Amino acid sequence: MKIYLSVDMEGITGLSDYTHVDSSRHNYERSRIIMTDEANFIVSEAFDRGATEVLVNDSHSKMNNLLVERMHPETQLITGDVKPFSMVQGLNSEFSGAIFAGYHARASMEGVMSHTMIFGVRNIYINDTAVGELGFNAYVAGHFGVPVIMVAGDDRAAKEAEELIPNVTTAVVKQTISRSAVKTLTPAKAGMLLKEKTAAAIENREKVKPLVPPDAPLLRIEFANYGQAEWAGLMPGTEIEKGTTTVRFQAKNILEAYQAMLVMTELAMRTAFC
Repeated sequence: MKIYLSVDMEGITGLSDYTHVDSSRHNYERSRIIMTDEANFIVSEAFDRGATEVLVNDSHSKMNNLLVERMHPETQLITGDVKPFSMVQGLNSEFSGAIFAGYHARASMEGVMSHTMIFGVRNIYINDTAVGELGFNAYVAGHFGVPVIMVAGDDRAAKEAEELIPNVTTAVVKQTISRSAVKTLTPAKAGMLLKEKTAAAIENREKVKPLVPPDAPLLRIEFANYGQAEWAGLMPGTEIEKGTTTVRFQAKNILEAYQAMLVMTELAMRTAFC
């Protein structure tokens, strides 16, 4: 049994605002330790429950946050960027289940540090379904026939996961007060919860179906301002919807849609004046 673990940062225990997740800020280094320990609670429990391999993908910002020297010794770690599939790099049909840890709610929704990829995105749609990082990543997993068996993060991320993925196990390590304030468990208490939930998720994995993406999905990204839409619209095959800040791209499959989203959001970040 192979388990895939994607670890973001905004949904990690105790982290409440940008000073915890920005590498230039004072809270970042201590937050890396909490993030790494949180990944280890999940990895160690997965091995205890029969996993033969656990692949961990660092999925936040420059994607080099996890401290490899502190990781469980049997962990296989993907770290750094640029990665062709970003937050789901390395995920394929060989895995029995995927776990998303440190996840947060999508852009424009209530939740701690809620956003989708960049702060210039208001909404992302796959056909008519609004998705955030969680949903888009789950669709990629579904493309490979892999169910997302567990999501850990704040209460709003858990709600989003439960609405998208029937029977998913969720681990709520903090409650939203505002976008930059939380009521949180301690790391020690969260560790106990994560081990308990990981065990339950692996036990329950046969009851969770992959989130199968639509064939030939239409990707639509609504940006915060027109300049961002202009940059994203430079990618071949895209079109700005008239009178909006939404850019559309007709993809062949969800993998092409995912990579298009990566390119469009990277281009949009070049907007110098908002």
